[in-house]
Amino acid sequence: MAEKFKETAKIVSQEKIGTGIFSMWLQTEQIAGTARPGQFISVYSRDKSRMLPRPISICETDRDKGRLRIVYRVAGKGTEEFSGYQAGEMLDILGPLGNGFPLERMAEGKKAFLIGGGIGIPPMVQLSKELKGEKQMVLGYRDELFLTEDLKANGSLFIATEDGSTGTRGNVLDCIREHQLTADVIYACGPTPMLRALKAYAEENGIECWISLEEKMACGIGACLACVCKSKEVDAHSKVHNKRICKEGPVFLSTEVEL
Repeated sequence: MAEKFKETAKIVSQEKIGTGIFSMWLQTEQIAGTARPGQFISVYSRDKSRMLPRPISICETDRDKGRLRIVYRVAGKGTEEFSGYQAGEMLDILGPLGNGFPLERMAEGKKAFLIGGGIGIPPMVQLSKELKGEKQMVLGYRDELFLTEDLKANGSLFIATEDGSTGTRGNVLDCIREHQLTADVIYACGPTPMLRALKAYAEENGIECWISLEEKMACGIGACLACVCKSKEVDAHSKVHNKRICKEGPVFLSTEVEL
């Protein structure tokens, strides 16, 4: 895991890209230059009554310019506050945090599924830019689409919507089956039910599967044990069958964790 930095970043731009979904570019001194696909940052509120930072996955980085992009959904008072910020304002952030997706698992000639569901879609943008080999991106939405233009430039794009308004009616696995897609490695981020289904699908088909878990976090650095998941192995820190999502994760090999 890369070294982490506490910075006061400058907001380069912010725009609304969907219902309650915002895209923000931040100018950083060090974080953007070291961040890897699948990592996240902790964003601090200016309201001192909200002591805990909000963990937000890194959508995209521009290392040459020292910028990173976050795409987030307004889900509470903290993210509602962030959505009101304007270009030129300053924001305290900590990162990059957690362990990202293992890019080296894509050996020459292999095909990958990049699977995102809902607000688990943003991390797929940088991953699709950096991952080598043939990439098939399977995205699951409730109805309204976002980030499709960013992703289609980096691989084949397949879409599933719950209401059937675009692409396959149903979920990402329905889409995979409808198009008879195959892959050697799965990289996925999204809600737990989706990841649970993908874990089972991968085990049934003998596919290596890496999943990024979503969880409410407190400290974001592994000290408080507030964001744990069940693991098959005993954790060296807690001495129980737990792994800290913010520290050992958020990306795990699917066979290492219980969902």
